[in-house]
Amino acid sequence: MLGSDDAIVSTASLMLGVLASSASRGTTLIAGVAGLVAGAMSMAVGEYVSVSSQRDAERADIAREMRELAGQPRAELRELATIYVKRGLDDALAMKVAEQLSAHDRLGAHMRDELGIDQAALARPLQAAWISAASFASFAVIPIAALLASPAALRIPMIAALSLVSLAALGALGGHLGGAPMARASLRVTLGGALAMAVTAAIGRLLGISVG
Repeated sequence: MLGSDDAIVSTASLMLGVLASSASRGTTLIAGVAGLVAGAMSMAVGEYVSVSSQRDAERADIAREMRELAGQPRAELRELATIYVKRGLDDALAMKVAEQLSAHDRLGAHMRDELGIDQAALARPLQAAWISAASFASFAVIPIAALLASPAALRIPMIAALSLVSLAALGALGGHLGGAPMARASLRVTLGGALAMAVTAAIGRLLGISVG
């Protein structure tokens, strides 16, 4: 959700800043597409680096746990049982559970209950990268579409209006998914986006006047 909001705000603000400097539609379109590509690549690279770091940490934890299981199996079994005791089981039952889980999948039991690592949800950097890039690119298309569909006199208000409506909808959806008040979440995202667009357009206007 954050990447989608960022895609709309950054691309729309960039295009409004360029338009406010009295640039042509073609120049603004190039700026918008460049912003889309740059933003998508930035999101992809950032996500790849972040998730790769998470994956490296997970691998290091798993490798260490494998060494400990090989070198100190009884101590690791007691450690697993202690975890279950802290969760409410009595000592005897905790040890029985630890033994049965270890017999089924010893490493998996320690990954899940000691390290908090779910084998089915291990970090996947490439997957995270392309999903982030696709999300950004998909929503960055909104202000570009508004530019292409608008007559010359309405380009700025159309880009701003369509972008803000989209932000409001995304904010409400984010609030709904997170169990927060939808109106408050929508208003917060919309006002933030409006401020970003207004500031960028004002700077574009000032630069257009001074350079022109």
